Amino acid sequence: MSELLAERIARRAAEYPASTAVVSGRERVAYGEFWSRVTRVAAGIDGMNRVAVLPTSDVESLVVVTAAAYAGVSVVLLHRHLLPNQLTRVLQLAEPGAVVASAQQHRRLAKMGFDGPIQTAGTLASAGTAGRAGPDTELLVGITSGTTGEPKLFVRNQRSWATTLDRSDATFDIGCRDLVSVPGVLDHTHFLYGGLHALTRGATVDLRPVVQSLKDGATHLYSVPTIAWDVVRSGAGPFGSVREVLSSAARWPRTGRQALQEVLPNASLVHFYGASELSFVSFDRGLGDTDQNSVGELFDGVEADIRDGLVFVRSDMLFDGYLTEHGLADGPVDGWMSVGDRGAVVGNRLRLFGRASEMLIRAGLNVEPAAVEAALTAIPGIAEAACIGVPDPRMGEAPAAAIVVDDDAPSAEDIWRHLRVTLPSPSMPVQVLTLASLPRTPRGKLDRQALAEAFAAHRGEGLPTEVAGVPK
Repeated sequence: MSELLAERIARRAAEYPASTAVVSGRERVAYGEFWSRVTRVAAGIDGMNRVAVLPTSDVESLVVVTAAAYAGVSVVLLHRHLLPNQLTRVLQLAEPGAVVASAQQHRRLAKMGFDGPIQTAGTLASAGTAGRAGPDTELLVGITSGTTGEPKLFVRNQRSWATTLDRSDATFDIGCRDLVSVPGVLDHTHFLYGGLHALTRGATVDLRPVVQSLKDGATHLYSVPTIAWDVVRSGAGPFGSVREVLSSAARWPRTGRQALQEVLPNASLVHFYGASELSFVSFDRGLGDTDQNSVGELFDGVEADIRDGLVFVRSDMLFDGYLTEHGLADGPVDGWMSVGDRGAVVGNRLRLFGRASEMLIRAGLNVEPAAVEAALTAIPGIAEAACIGVPDPRMGEAPAAAIVVDDDAPSAEDIWRHLRVTLPSPSMPVQVLTLASLPRTPRGKLDRQALAEAFAAHRGEGLPTEVAGVPK
């Protein structure tokens, strides 16, 4: 059995006590001091079933999460955009023994409707000892939902995170004393995982803004496509110190990768596909496959099967199920799980065609939004694209697309000329809007409702003779 998360960090603290573990905008902490804080907080929460944590980009957040993992106490990972009714629902289901946040986050929790006691790492710290986690101990209760609707609480155990760490160690090149930039807020599991993984490797976690970290010689960058685009737009660089970019979330178009590669000329660009319920599934390197639907090769130990067009995954990194009033529900069946993505498997490589729920029916004909998005991002000058269905009185619904362009934006004529030779006529969008950025939910997913409202506000614009724009 692999070492568990906190055991790995404890080993690094023993090996490199004077090396910097975490640097933030407020402080720099060595591994020895970091682990001392962890053990004190672990003693303070010992015996609790769960603690709810609202993290931010600070040392304290990493201390509390690591302490919970060490003590065998599950972390309920809150995020800053929860609505009051959603927060209430999450706390009712999870029943944490404490709600924890840094002092700077207390006002935010109050605005979210929480009026109970709030703990910090300092108030939790104790001189006692803590129990130890086991492989089947619950490690994380995360929230997978947008800004509206009923929150879904997914549960991961210690073993699944340990095996995910093993895959990271085998696939990514992070070692002792590397500087790993983790510029996203730690309430996003991608960035929280990035910080914890770096600590298990003996590296320094840099929680400062991305360009500041790059200027100080970051060797690795945990990113999402929107942060990569921010780096490109900053005008800074090039930065030759970066060896690897580890990206997840929405599909990363080749044009965006090409732009970042110019700023980070020595970096291997790695983008991986996965889900909260599935963990790692597949990854690619470099500029990505010329096949716009490809999401790369499967991680070691991951199997994929197509059933009725949907991708089912089996691995030792899957979640346990969703937390409900009646316990865990809707977890893997016979070791297999699907999150509703449509796709195909070719050898050990996976292709995705979007979520089954995203398929459009235009006058009785199927339209795949992913194909429209791929056609648009293949055009030089288009960094991002999103396609959704909009109401159409004659055809029921029709595709409409939004794009984000760079400084070398293509002309309207070039866009439509490319689409006409790339897409079948049912897939031709009836609108194309240029946006400064795509609207996203707090979890980084496309905010389809906000995008639909943007299309409605500009109804009739962007017909196949021009591109209507929202000023940048």
